[in-house]
Amino acid sequence: MAFVNSIFTWLMKKRIHQIELFMKYPYDVQQEWFHTLIDSAENTEWGKLYDYKSILTPQQYQERVPIQNYDTLKPYIERMLNGEQNILWPSDIKWFAKSSGTTSDRSKFIPVSQESLEECHFKGGKDMLSIYCNNRPDNQMFTGKGLVLGGSHQVNQLNEDCFYGDLSAVLIKNLPIWAEYYRTPDMSIALMDNYEIKMDRMAEATINENVTSISGVPTWTIVLAKKVLELTGKQNLLEVWPNLELYIHGAVNFAPYREQFKQLIPSDEMYYLETYNASEGFFGIQDQDHSEEMLLMLDYGIFYEFVPMENICEESPKALLLGEVELHKNYAIVISTNGGLWRYMIGDTIQFTSLSPYRIKITGRTKHFINAFGEEVIIDNAEQALTKACKETGAEIKDYTAGPIYFKDEKAGGHEWIIEFDKQPNDFEKFVDIMDNTLREVNSDYDAKRFKDMALARPKVHNAPANTFYNWLKAKDKLGGQHKVPRLANERKYVDDILEMIKSA
Repeated sequence: MAFVNSIFTWLMKKRIHQIELFMKYPYDVQQEWFHTLIDSAENTEWGKLYDYKSILTPQQYQERVPIQNYDTLKPYIERMLNGEQNILWPSDIKWFAKSSGTTSDRSKFIPVSQESLEECHFKGGKDMLSIYCNNRPDNQMFTGKGLVLGGSHQVNQLNEDCFYGDLSAVLIKNLPIWAEYYRTPDMSIALMDNYEIKMDRMAEATINENVTSISGVPTWTIVLAKKVLELTGKQNLLEVWPNLELYIHGAVNFAPYREQFKQLIPSDEMYYLETYNASEGFFGIQDQDHSEEMLLMLDYGIFYEFVPMENICEESPKALLLGEVELHKNYAIVISTNGGLWRYMIGDTIQFTSLSPYRIKITGRTKHFINAFGEEVIIDNAEQALTKACKETGAEIKDYTAGPIYFKDEKAGGHEWIIEFDKQPNDFEKFVDIMDNTLREVNSDYDAKRFKDMALARPKVHNAPANTFYNWLKAKDKLGGQHKVPRLANERKYVDDILEMIKSA
Protein backbone atom coordinates (compact mmCIF):
# COMPACT_ATOMS: atom_id res chain seq x y z
CA MET A 1 0.00 0.00 0.00
CA ALA A 2 2.93 2.37 0.61
CA PHE A 3 3.93 2.12 -3.08
CA VAL A 4 0.34 2.85 -4.16
CA ASN A 5 0.26 5.80 -1.77
CA SER A 6 3.45 7.20 -3.35
CA ILE A 7 1.99 6.89 -6.86
CA PHE A 8 -1.27 8.58 -5.89
CA THR A 9 0.58 11.36 -4.08
CA TRP A 10 2.78 11.97 -7.15
CA LEU A 11 -0.24 12.08 -9.48
CA MET A 12 -2.10 14.48 -7.19
CA LYS A 13 0.87 16.85 -6.95
CA LYS A 14 1.13 17.13 -10.76
CA ARG A 15 -2.04 19.24 -10.67
CA ILE A 16 -0.32 21.86 -8.48
CA HIS A 17 1.43 23.34 -11.54
CA GLN A 18 -1.95 24.06 -13.18
CA ILE A 19 -3.28 25.59 -9.97
CA GLU A 20 -0.23 27.84 -9.85
CA LEU A 21 -0.97 28.96 -13.42
CA PHE A 22 -4.47 30.25 -12.62
CA MET A 23 -3.11 31.85 -9.45
CA LYS A 24 -0.59 33.71 -11.66
CA TYR A 25 -2.93 34.48 -14.58
CA PRO A 26 -6.42 34.79 -13.04
CA TYR A 27 -7.92 37.18 -15.60
CA ASP A 28 -6.76 35.16 -18.60
CA VAL A 29 -8.25 31.98 -17.14
CA GLN A 30 -11.57 33.67 -16.34
CA GLN A 31 -11.77 35.25 -19.81
CA GLU A 32 -11.14 31.88 -21.42
CA TRP A 33 -13.89 30.26 -19.41
CA PHE A 34 -16.27 33.13 -20.16
CA HIS A 35 -15.92 32.59 -23.90
CA THR A 36 -16.13 28.81 -23.54
CA LEU A 37 -19.40 29.06 -21.61
CA ILE A 38 -20.99 31.59 -23.97
CA ASP A 39 -19.93 29.68 -27.10
CA SER A 40 -21.13 26.36 -25.66
CA ALA A 41 -24.63 27.66 -24.90
CA GLU A 42 -25.28 29.86 -27.94
CA ASN A 43 -27.71 27.36 -29.49
CA THR A 44 -29.65 26.60 -26.30
CA GLU A 45 -33.04 28.16 -25.74
CA TRP A 46 -31.49 30.54 -23.21
CA GLY A 47 -28.58 31.36 -25.51
CA LYS A 48 -30.94 32.24 -28.36
CA LEU A 49 -33.13 34.33 -26.04
CA TYR A 50 -30.16 36.56 -25.20
CA ASP A 51 -28.38 36.16 -28.56
CA TYR A 52 -25.20 34.67 -27.11
CA LYS A 53 -23.71 34.49 -30.63
CA SER A 54 -23.29 38.25 -30.66
CA ILE A 55 -21.84 38.57 -27.14
CA LEU A 56 -18.12 39.28 -27.35
CA THR A 57 -17.21 40.66 -23.93
CA PRO A 58 -18.21 40.20 -20.28
CA GLN A 59 -19.45 43.79 -20.31
CA GLN A 60 -21.90 43.02 -23.14
CA TYR A 61 -23.00 39.94 -21.22
CA GLN A 62 -23.68 42.01 -18.10
CA GLU A 63 -25.66 44.58 -20.06
CA ARG A 64 -27.80 42.00 -21.82
CA VAL A 65 -28.48 39.27 -19.24
CA PRO A 66 -30.12 40.28 -15.93
CA ILE A 67 -28.89 38.83 -12.64
CA GLN A 68 -30.87 35.68 -11.85
CA ASN A 69 -32.00 33.76 -8.78
CA TYR A 70 -33.73 30.43 -8.37
CA ASP A 71 -37.19 31.90 -8.81
CA THR A 72 -36.31 33.49 -12.16
CA LEU A 73 -34.70 30.28 -13.47
CA LYS A 74 -37.33 28.00 -11.95
CA PRO A 75 -39.63 27.84 -15.03
CA TYR A 76 -36.69 26.64 -17.14
CA ILE A 77 -35.52 24.17 -14.51
CA GLU A 78 -39.01 22.72 -14.12
CA ARG A 79 -39.07 21.95 -17.85
CA MET A 80 -35.69 20.26 -17.50
CA LEU A 81 -37.05 18.24 -14.58
CA ASN A 82 -39.73 17.02 -16.96
CA GLY A 83 -37.09 15.80 -19.38
CA GLU A 84 -36.72 18.72 -21.83
CA GLN A 85 -33.15 19.31 -22.99
CA ASN A 86 -31.05 22.09 -24.54
CA ILE A 87 -32.84 24.67 -22.38
CA LEU A 88 -30.05 26.23 -20.27
CA TRP A 89 -27.14 23.99 -21.30
CA PRO A 90 -26.46 21.99 -24.50
CA SER A 91 -25.57 18.58 -23.07
CA ASP A 92 -28.26 16.33 -21.60
CA ILE A 93 -29.04 17.09 -17.96
CA LYS A 94 -29.86 13.86 -16.15
CA TRP A 95 -29.00 14.81 -12.56
CA PHE A 96 -30.32 17.49 -10.20
CA ALA A 97 -28.90 18.42 -6.81
CA LYS A 98 -31.74 18.96 -4.35
CA SER A 99 -31.20 21.54 -1.64
CA SER A 100 -33.48 23.44 0.69
CA GLY A 101 -34.49 26.96 0.96
CA THR A 102 -35.59 29.54 -1.54
CA THR A 103 -38.07 32.08 -0.28
CA SER A 104 -40.92 30.28 -2.00
CA ASP A 105 -39.99 26.60 -2.13
CA ARG A 106 -39.34 23.80 0.31
CA SER A 107 -36.50 22.67 -1.92
CA LYS A 108 -34.70 23.77 -5.06
CA PHE A 109 -33.31 21.57 -7.82
CA ILE A 110 -29.98 22.62 -9.30
CA PRO A 111 -29.13 21.08 -12.70
CA VAL A 112 -25.88 19.07 -12.67
CA SER A 113 -24.44 18.51 -16.14
CA GLN A 114 -21.79 15.94 -16.96
CA GLU A 115 -19.41 18.86 -17.51
CA SER A 116 -20.08 20.33 -14.07
CA LEU A 117 -19.58 16.90 -12.51
CA GLU A 118 -16.24 16.32 -14.23
CA GLU A 119 -14.81 19.83 -14.61
CA CYS A 120 -16.11 21.30 -11.35
CA HIS A 121 -17.19 18.97 -8.53
CA PHE A 122 -14.88 16.02 -9.19
CA LYS A 123 -12.01 18.32 -10.17
CA GLY A 124 -12.48 20.14 -6.88
CA GLY A 125 -12.47 16.86 -5.00
CA LYS A 126 -9.20 15.82 -6.66
CA ASP A 127 -7.69 19.27 -6.13
CA MET A 128 -8.29 19.25 -2.39
CA LEU A 129 -6.31 16.00 -2.28
CA SER A 130 -3.62 17.50 -4.53
CA ILE A 131 -3.28 20.49 -2.22
CA TYR A 132 -3.14 18.26 0.83
CA CYS A 133 -0.47 16.01 -0.75
CA ASN A 134 1.55 19.08 -1.70
CA ASN A 135 1.32 20.51 1.83
CA ARG A 136 1.95 17.14 3.48
CA PRO A 137 4.35 15.26 1.16
CA ASP A 138 4.89 12.59 3.83
CA ASN A 139 1.17 11.79 4.09
CA GLN A 140 -0.04 8.20 4.22
CA MET A 141 -3.66 8.89 3.30
CA PHE A 142 -3.86 6.39 0.46
CA THR A 143 -2.68 3.51 2.65
CA GLY A 144 -6.20 3.42 4.06
CA LYS A 145 -9.73 4.54 3.26
CA GLY A 146 -11.66 7.78 3.38
CA LEU A 147 -14.80 7.79 5.49
CA VAL A 148 -17.38 9.85 3.62
CA LEU A 149 -20.64 10.92 5.23
CA GLY A 150 -23.02 10.73 2.30
CA GLY A 151 -26.24 12.51 1.46
CA SER A 152 -29.26 12.72 3.70
CA HIS A 153 -31.60 11.76 0.87
CA GLN A 154 -31.80 8.70 -1.31
CA VAL A 155 -31.25 9.22 -5.01
CA ASN A 156 -34.71 9.42 -6.52
CA GLN A 157 -35.89 8.99 -10.09
CA LEU A 158 -37.93 11.83 -11.60
CA ASN A 159 -38.62 10.12 -14.90
CA GLU A 160 -37.00 7.61 -17.22
CA ASP A 161 -33.81 9.68 -17.63
CA CYS A 162 -33.67 12.11 -14.67
CA PHE A 163 -32.56 11.61 -11.06
CA TYR A 164 -32.13 13.82 -8.00
CA GLY A 165 -30.63 13.70 -4.53
CA ASP A 166 -28.67 16.08 -2.36
CA LEU A 167 -25.28 17.00 -3.80
CA SER A 168 -23.24 14.47 -1.86
CA ALA A 169 -25.61 11.69 -2.93
CA VAL A 170 -25.33 12.76 -6.59
CA LEU A 171 -21.53 12.81 -6.36
CA ILE A 172 -21.29 9.44 -4.62
CA LYS A 173 -23.59 7.90 -7.22
CA ASN A 174 -21.32 9.14 -10.02
CA LEU A 175 -17.89 8.51 -8.49
CA PRO A 176 -15.26 6.77 -10.65
CA ILE A 177 -14.44 3.19 -9.71
CA TRP A 178 -11.02 4.02 -8.22
CA ALA A 179 -12.57 6.60 -5.87
CA GLU A 180 -15.21 4.09 -4.77
CA TYR A 181 -12.46 1.63 -3.86
CA TYR A 182 -10.90 4.11 -1.43
CA ARG A 183 -14.19 5.17 0.17
CA THR A 184 -16.05 3.68 3.13
CA PRO A 185 -18.79 2.69 3.94
CA ASP A 186 -20.31 1.17 0.82
CA MET A 187 -22.95 3.03 -1.16
CA SER A 188 -25.92 1.16 0.31
CA ILE A 189 -25.10 2.65 3.71
CA ALA A 190 -23.76 6.01 2.53
CA LEU A 191 -27.04 6.86 0.79
CA MET A 192 -29.44 5.74 3.51
CA ASP A 193 -31.99 8.44 4.31
CA ASN A 194 -32.93 7.28 7.82
CA TYR A 195 -30.16 9.02 9.73
CA GLU A 196 -30.73 7.23 13.03
CA ILE A 197 -30.19 3.83 11.42
CA LYS A 198 -27.56 5.26 9.09
CA MET A 199 -25.30 6.49 11.90
CA ASP A 200 -25.45 3.07 13.56
CA ARG A 201 -24.73 1.26 10.30
CA MET A 202 -21.88 3.62 9.39
CA ALA A 203 -20.27 3.14 12.78
CA GLU A 204 -20.58 -0.65 12.58
CA ALA A 205 -19.24 -0.73 9.01
CA THR A 206 -16.18 1.47 9.59
CA ILE A 207 -14.79 0.65 13.04
CA ASN A 208 -12.63 -2.15 11.67
CA GLU A 209 -11.45 -0.22 8.60
CA ASN A 210 -8.13 1.59 8.35
CA VAL A 211 -9.66 5.06 8.12
CA THR A 212 -7.07 7.71 7.25
CA SER A 213 -9.42 10.60 6.36
CA ILE A 214 -12.95 11.76 7.11
CA SER A 215 -15.10 14.02 4.94
CA GLY A 216 -18.38 15.50 6.12
CA VAL A 217 -20.33 18.30 7.74
CA PRO A 218 -19.10 18.82 11.33
CA THR A 219 -22.61 18.32 12.75
CA TRP A 220 -23.00 14.77 11.51
CA THR A 221 -19.32 13.90 11.94
CA ILE A 222 -19.65 14.54 15.69
CA VAL A 223 -22.81 12.42 15.86
CA LEU A 224 -21.02 9.58 14.05
CA ALA A 225 -17.89 9.93 16.20
CA LYS A 226 -19.95 9.57 19.38
CA LYS A 227 -21.61 6.44 17.94
CA VAL A 228 -18.19 4.96 17.11
CA LEU A 229 -16.83 5.66 20.60
CA GLU A 230 -19.98 4.29 22.22
CA LEU A 231 -19.73 1.11 20.13
CA THR A 232 -16.01 0.56 20.74
CA GLY A 233 -15.71 1.83 24.28
CA LYS A 234 -12.71 3.93 23.21
CA GLN A 235 -11.91 7.43 24.50
CA ASN A 236 -11.11 9.12 21.18
CA LEU A 237 -11.07 8.40 17.45
CA LEU A 238 -7.31 7.83 17.27
CA GLU A 239 -7.78 4.76 19.47
CA VAL A 240 -10.19 3.44 16.81
CA TRP A 241 -8.36 4.73 13.72
CA PRO A 242 -4.69 5.29 14.67
CA ASN A 243 -3.76 6.37 11.12
CA LEU A 244 -6.40 9.11 10.87
CA GLU A 245 -4.63 12.22 9.54
CA LEU A 246 -7.09 14.41 7.57
CA TYR A 247 -10.54 15.90 8.15
CA ILE A 248 -12.23 17.65 5.20
CA HIS A 249 -15.14 19.87 6.11
CA GLY A 250 -17.38 22.60 4.75
CA ALA A 251 -20.98 23.90 4.61
CA VAL A 252 -21.02 25.47 8.09
CA ASN A 253 -18.65 27.56 10.20
CA PHE A 254 -16.11 25.21 11.77
CA ALA A 255 -15.08 27.51 14.64
CA PRO A 256 -17.75 26.35 17.14
CA TYR A 257 -16.74 22.72 16.57
CA ARG A 258 -12.97 23.06 16.72
CA GLU A 259 -12.56 22.30 20.43
CA GLN A 260 -14.79 19.25 20.21
CA PHE A 261 -12.71 17.90 17.34
CA LYS A 262 -9.52 18.42 19.33
CA GLN A 263 -11.03 16.23 22.04
CA LEU A 264 -12.25 13.62 19.55
CA ILE A 265 -8.90 13.63 17.69
CA PRO A 266 -6.20 14.61 20.23
CA SER A 267 -3.30 15.13 17.84
CA ASP A 268 -1.40 18.26 16.84
CA GLU A 269 -0.62 16.52 13.54
CA MET A 270 -4.27 16.26 12.48
CA TYR A 271 -4.85 18.25 9.29
CA TYR A 272 -8.12 20.20 8.86
CA LEU A 273 -9.00 21.23 5.32
CA GLU A 274 -12.00 23.43 4.52
CA THR A 275 -13.76 23.41 1.17
CA TYR A 276 -16.46 25.60 -0.34
CA ASN A 277 -18.61 23.21 -2.33
CA ALA A 278 -22.29 23.93 -2.99
CA SER A 279 -24.98 22.42 -5.20
CA GLU A 280 -24.26 25.20 -7.70
CA GLY A 281 -20.54 24.58 -7.91
CA PHE A 282 -17.19 24.00 -6.21
CA PHE A 283 -15.74 27.41 -5.41
CA GLY A 284 -12.89 27.32 -2.93
CA ILE A 285 -10.29 25.20 -1.14
CA GLN A 286 -8.15 26.02 1.89
CA ASP A 287 -4.75 25.81 0.23
CA GLN A 288 -2.49 26.89 3.10
CA ASP A 289 -1.87 24.99 6.30
CA HIS A 290 -2.78 26.99 9.44
CA SER A 291 -4.85 29.52 7.47
CA GLU A 292 -8.64 29.59 7.18
CA GLU A 293 -8.61 31.46 3.87
CA MET A 294 -9.73 29.55 0.79
CA LEU A 295 -8.24 29.82 -2.68
CA LEU A 296 -10.89 30.82 -5.22
CA MET A 297 -10.74 28.07 -7.85
CA LEU A 298 -10.83 29.79 -11.23
CA ASP A 299 -10.65 26.95 -13.76
CA TYR A 300 -13.74 24.90 -12.83
CA GLY A 301 -16.09 26.02 -15.60
CA ILE A 302 -17.39 28.96 -13.56
CA PHE A 303 -17.29 32.64 -14.52
CA TYR A 304 -17.45 34.88 -11.46
CA GLU A 305 -19.02 38.27 -10.76
CA PHE A 306 -19.40 40.05 -7.44
CA VAL A 307 -22.10 42.46 -6.25
CA PRO A 308 -21.08 44.83 -3.43
CA MET A 309 -23.46 44.28 -0.53
CA GLU A 310 -24.23 47.98 -0.29
CA ASN A 311 -25.81 47.69 -3.74
CA ILE A 312 -27.62 44.40 -3.22
CA CYS A 313 -31.09 45.93 -2.81
CA GLU A 314 -30.93 47.89 -6.06
CA GLU A 315 -33.22 46.74 -8.86
CA SER A 316 -30.30 46.09 -11.23
CA PRO A 317 -27.17 46.13 -9.09
CA LYS A 318 -23.83 46.52 -10.85
CA ALA A 319 -21.69 43.41 -10.63
CA LEU A 320 -17.90 43.64 -10.59
CA LEU A 321 -15.49 41.40 -12.43
CA LEU A 322 -12.63 39.69 -10.63
CA GLY A 323 -10.16 42.48 -11.42
CA GLU A 324 -12.45 45.12 -9.87
CA VAL A 325 -12.92 43.70 -6.36
CA GLU A 326 -11.33 45.11 -3.21
CA LEU A 327 -9.99 43.55 -0.04
CA HIS A 328 -12.21 43.02 3.02
CA LYS A 329 -15.47 44.18 1.43
CA ASN A 330 -18.61 42.07 1.48
CA TYR A 331 -19.72 40.79 -1.92
CA ALA A 332 -22.59 38.60 -3.05
CA ILE A 333 -21.34 35.95 -5.48
CA VAL A 334 -22.84 35.76 -8.98
CA ILE A 335 -21.90 32.76 -11.13
CA SER A 336 -22.27 31.51 -14.70
CA THR A 337 -21.54 27.79 -14.95
CA ASN A 338 -21.14 24.76 -17.16
CA GLY A 339 -24.31 23.45 -15.53
CA GLY A 340 -26.46 26.15 -17.14
CA LEU A 341 -26.72 28.72 -14.36
CA TRP A 342 -26.45 32.19 -15.90
CA ARG A 343 -25.57 35.24 -13.78
CA TYR A 344 -27.01 33.30 -10.87
CA MET A 345 -26.80 34.85 -7.40
CA ILE A 346 -26.25 31.92 -5.06
CA GLY A 347 -27.03 33.86 -1.86
CA ASP A 348 -23.60 33.60 -0.20
CA THR A 349 -21.47 36.57 0.75
CA ILE A 350 -17.68 36.55 0.80
CA GLN A 351 -14.73 38.82 1.45
CA PHE A 352 -11.43 38.77 -0.38
CA THR A 353 -8.55 38.26 2.02
CA SER A 354 -5.95 38.32 -0.77
CA LEU A 355 -5.94 39.62 -4.35
CA SER A 356 -2.74 37.89 -5.47
CA PRO A 357 -3.72 35.11 -5.51
CA TYR A 358 -7.45 35.48 -4.96
CA ARG A 359 -8.34 34.04 -1.58
CA ILE A 360 -11.67 34.39 0.18
CA LYS A 361 -13.57 33.74 3.37
CA ILE A 362 -17.31 33.16 3.60
CA THR A 363 -19.01 35.91 5.57
CA GLY A 364 -22.64 34.82 5.47
CA ARG A 365 -25.71 35.02 3.34
CA THR A 366 -27.42 37.84 1.51
CA LYS A 367 -30.33 37.40 3.93
CA HIS A 368 -30.57 36.62 7.63
CA PHE A 369 -30.45 32.92 8.36
CA ILE A 370 -29.34 30.22 10.81
CA ASN A 371 -27.01 27.63 9.32
CA ALA A 372 -24.95 26.46 12.28
CA PHE A 373 -25.70 22.81 11.50
CA GLY A 374 -26.37 22.82 7.76
CA GLU A 375 -30.10 23.51 8.27
CA GLU A 376 -30.17 26.92 6.56
CA VAL A 377 -33.32 28.28 8.17
CA ILE A 378 -34.17 31.55 6.43
CA ILE A 379 -36.54 34.38 7.31
CA ASP A 380 -39.31 33.02 5.13
CA ASN A 381 -39.16 29.66 6.94
CA ALA A 382 -39.39 31.41 10.30
CA GLU A 383 -42.27 33.65 9.24
CA GLN A 384 -44.30 30.71 7.94
CA ALA A 385 -43.73 28.76 11.15
CA LEU A 386 -44.60 31.66 13.45
CA THR A 387 -47.67 32.61 11.42
CA LYS A 388 -49.08 29.09 11.67
CA ALA A 389 -48.26 28.82 15.38
CA CYS A 390 -49.99 32.14 16.06
CA LYS A 391 -53.06 31.18 14.04
CA GLU A 392 -53.54 27.90 15.88
CA THR A 393 -52.94 29.26 19.39
CA GLY A 394 -54.51 32.72 19.10
CA ALA A 395 -51.19 34.48 19.63
CA GLU A 396 -49.87 37.73 18.22
CA ILE A 397 -46.13 38.38 17.98
CA LYS A 398 -44.57 41.78 18.54
CA ASP A 399 -40.96 40.89 17.83
CA TYR A 400 -38.51 38.02 17.89
CA THR A 401 -34.96 36.91 17.29
CA ALA A 402 -33.25 33.52 17.14
CA GLY A 403 -29.77 32.04 17.11
CA PRO A 404 -28.01 28.68 17.44
CA ILE A 405 -27.31 26.55 20.50
CA TYR A 406 -24.03 24.77 19.78
CA PHE A 407 -23.19 21.17 20.62
CA LYS A 408 -22.04 20.76 24.22
CA ASP A 409 -20.95 17.55 25.89
CA GLU A 410 -23.47 14.86 24.93
CA LYS A 411 -26.29 17.28 24.08
CA ALA A 412 -27.49 17.97 20.54
CA GLY A 413 -27.45 21.48 19.13
CA GLY A 414 -30.57 23.55 18.63
CA HIS A 415 -32.13 26.94 18.09
CA GLU A 416 -32.86 29.45 20.83
CA TRP A 417 -35.69 31.92 20.27
CA ILE A 418 -36.70 35.05 22.14
CA ILE A 419 -40.29 35.99 21.31
CA GLU A 420 -42.20 38.99 22.60
CA PHE A 421 -45.97 38.61 22.30
CA ASP A 422 -48.60 41.27 21.95
CA LYS A 423 -51.13 38.55 22.72
CA GLN A 424 -50.02 35.43 24.55
CA PRO A 425 -50.70 31.99 23.00
CA ASN A 426 -53.44 30.00 24.72
CA ASP A 427 -50.97 27.12 25.05
CA PHE A 428 -47.29 28.09 24.97
CA GLU A 429 -45.89 24.57 24.57
CA LYS A 430 -48.32 23.90 21.73
CA PHE A 431 -47.11 27.13 20.10
CA VAL A 432 -43.51 25.86 20.23
CA ASP A 433 -44.47 22.45 18.83
CA ILE A 434 -46.41 23.95 15.91
CA MET A 435 -43.55 26.32 15.13
CA ASP A 436 -41.07 23.44 15.20
CA ASN A 437 -43.23 21.11 13.10
CA THR A 438 -43.91 23.81 10.52
CA LEU A 439 -40.19 24.51 10.19
CA ARG A 440 -39.76 20.81 9.47
CA GLU A 441 -42.48 20.98 6.82
CA VAL A 442 -41.08 23.98 4.96
CA ASN A 443 -37.35 23.20 5.25
CA SER A 444 -36.15 19.70 4.36
CA ASP A 445 -32.64 20.23 5.79
CA TYR A 446 -34.03 21.38 9.15
CA ASP A 447 -36.27 18.33 9.12
CA ALA A 448 -33.31 16.02 8.53
CA LYS A 449 -31.33 17.55 11.41
CA ARG A 450 -34.35 17.34 13.75
CA PHE A 451 -34.89 13.63 13.10
CA LYS A 452 -34.93 11.89 16.51
CA ASP A 453 -33.23 15.01 18.00
CA MET A 454 -29.96 13.66 16.63
CA ALA A 455 -28.39 16.94 15.51
CA LEU A 456 -31.03 19.52 16.45
CA ALA A 457 -33.17 19.39 19.58
CA ARG A 458 -36.63 20.95 19.98
CA PRO A 459 -36.29 24.75 19.91
CA LYS A 460 -35.73 26.53 23.20
CA VAL A 461 -38.13 29.49 23.30
CA HIS A 462 -38.13 32.36 25.80
CA ASN A 463 -41.38 34.24 26.37
CA ALA A 464 -39.94 37.75 26.66
CA PRO A 465 -41.41 40.47 28.92
CA ALA A 466 -43.22 43.42 27.37
CA ASN A 467 -41.01 46.05 25.69
CA THR A 468 -37.95 43.79 25.69
CA PHE A 469 -36.92 44.60 22.14
CA TYR A 470 -37.80 48.29 22.43
CA ASN A 471 -35.60 48.58 25.51
CA TRP A 472 -32.80 46.64 23.83
CA LEU A 473 -32.81 48.89 20.75
CA LYS A 474 -32.98 51.95 23.00
CA ALA A 475 -30.00 50.75 25.00
CA LYS A 476 -28.10 50.35 21.74
CA ASP A 477 -29.17 53.84 20.61
CA LYS A 478 -30.88 52.23 17.64
CA LEU A 479 -34.45 53.33 17.97
CA GLY A 480 -35.88 54.46 14.65
CA GLY A 481 -37.24 53.12 11.38
CA GLN A 482 -33.86 52.31 9.90
CA HIS A 483 -32.96 49.99 12.80
CA LYS A 484 -34.63 46.61 13.10
CA VAL A 485 -34.28 43.64 15.38
CA PRO A 486 -32.18 40.96 13.63
CA ARG A 487 -34.67 38.13 13.11
CA LEU A 488 -32.19 35.29 12.60
CA ALA A 489 -28.47 35.19 13.23
CA ASN A 490 -25.87 32.50 12.69
CA GLU A 491 -24.21 33.43 15.98
CA ARG A 492 -25.33 34.02 19.57
CA LYS A 493 -24.40 37.69 19.80
CA TYR A 494 -27.95 39.07 19.82
CA VAL A 495 -29.59 36.23 21.75
CA ASP A 496 -27.00 36.37 24.55
CA ASP A 497 -27.14 40.16 24.70
CA ILE A 498 -30.94 40.27 25.02
CA LEU A 499 -31.07 37.39 27.53
CA GLU A 500 -28.49 39.18 29.67
CA MET A 501 -30.59 42.35 29.57
CA ILE A 502 -33.73 40.40 30.60
CA LYS A 503 -31.81 38.72 33.41
CA SER A 504 -30.49 41.98 34.83
CA ALA A 505 -33.81 43.88 34.55
